[in-house]
Amino acid sequence: MSAFDLTGRVALVTGGNGGIGLGMASGLAKAGATIVIAGRNAEKNAAAIAELKGLGATADALVVDVANEATCRAMVGEAHTRHGRLDILVNNAGVARRTRPETMSLEIWDAILATNLTAVLVASQAAHPLMKTGGGGKIINIGSMYSIFGAPYVSAYAVSKGGVVQLTKSLAAAWAADNIQVNAILPGWIDTDMTRPARTGSAEFSDGVVARTPAGRWGEIGDFEGPAVFLASPASDFVTGAVLAVDGGYSITG
Repeated sequence: MSAFDLTGRVALVTGGNGGIGLGMASGLAKAGATIVIAGRNAEKNAAAIAELKGLGATADALVVDVANEATCRAMVGEAHTRHGRLDILVNNAGVARRTRPETMSLEIWDAILATNLTAVLVASQAAHPLMKTGGGGKIINIGSMYSIFGAPYVSAYAVSKGGVVQLTKSLAAAWAADNIQVNAILPGWIDTDMTRPARTGSAEFSDGVVARTPAGRWGEIGDFEGPAVFLASPASDFVTGAVLAVDGGYSITG
C-alpha cells in the first residue's frame, strides 16, 4: 500500500462545497477516500458531490451551519454513522467581514469566531473519541496568512485564524498518544469565489500579490490536493502540530 493511499478512509470536510475545501476534498477523493461534505448551501453541496462522484469517489453531503454547536457535533456523528468510521476531519469552513476594529460590533466578532475558531474545537472534540476508538485519525485545520500577519480591516478574522494555529498545536500535543495527528494549513492568496472580488477589482492589488509571491502567481484550489493528501495519509504519521504555508512563498517575503 502506498503511504499516500486513502482507500477505505472516510473524510469529513467542512466548507467542502467550494474553493479550498473542494480542492482538498478532490485530492482526498483521488487518493481513494470516501468524502462527506458539510456546507450550509444544499445546492452547492449537490454540485460538489456531483464533481467528486465524477472522480469516481463515494461522496455525500450534510447541510450544516458549523457555528451552531449542536449541529456541528451532530455532523461528526452523522458522518460516522453513515460510513461506519471517521478517519479524517478537515476544518475548513470560514467567514470574513471587512470591519475596522474600532467600529466592529460584538455581534460580528462573535459570529466570525464561532465559525472560524469555536467550530474547529467543537468538531474536533466530537471527532476525538471516534478516531481514538478507531485507532487514530487525522485532523487538518485551515488557517490563513492572517494567522501570522495583521491587517486593519480583518482583525476578528485574523484573531480567529491565529487561534486556529494555537488550537492546532494544543490538540496535537493532547492527542498524540491517541495516534491522532493534528496539523494546520495556511493558504496564501488563492483564486476562489471569496477572493475573486479583490483579485479582479484592483489590478494594482492583484499585481502586488503576484510581485510579492516568489512563485509568481495566485494560488489555485488544485494546489491544495497534494498537501491535503499528505496530511491525511500515513505519510504524515510522524508529523503533528505542524503549520504548513501553501502560499507560493508569499509569507517569506516582504
